[in-house]
Amino acid sequence: MHHKIQVNFHSKEPLYYQIEEQIKFLIVSGDIGSGEQLPTVRELAEDLDINFNTIARVYRRLDQQGYVSSQQGRGCYVLDRQVPIEEDRRKVFEQLTESYLRQCEALRIPKEEVRKHFLRILATID
Repeated sequence: MHHKIQVNFHSKEPLYYQIEEQIKFLIVSGDIGSGEQLPTVRELAEDLDINFNTIARVYRRLDQQGYVSSQQGRGCYVLDRQVPIEEDRRKVFEQLTESYLRQCEALRIPKEEVRKHFLRILATID
C-alpha cells in the first residue's frame, strides 16, 4: 500500500491530509480490503520520509471516521464500512474534484480552459 501513497511537500494541503485522503481512496476503491492491516506507523513514516507523529495522526483520524480500527500492540486494520460504499465514493469524488479545481486555480488556469481540457480527456476514456 505505501508505494501507492505519495506526498507533495510543496502542496498547500497538510501532509496528514494528503495521506489520509489517499488511504481513504485506497479503501473506498477496494485496493485495500476489509480486514487488511495497514503498515505500522513507523514503517509508513520511514517509507514516506516523514515524522511518525504525522502517520499516527492519520491513523487516529481514520479510526475516528470509522475507516480503520487501531488496536494497541496489534496494528491498524481496515473495517467493514457501515456507511454505504457509494456514499464513500461520492465523498471521495467530490474531494478529488475540489482538489483538482483548487490546483488549477493556483496555477491560474482559466475555468474555460479547465473545462475544455477535462471534456477532451473525458472523451478519450472508454
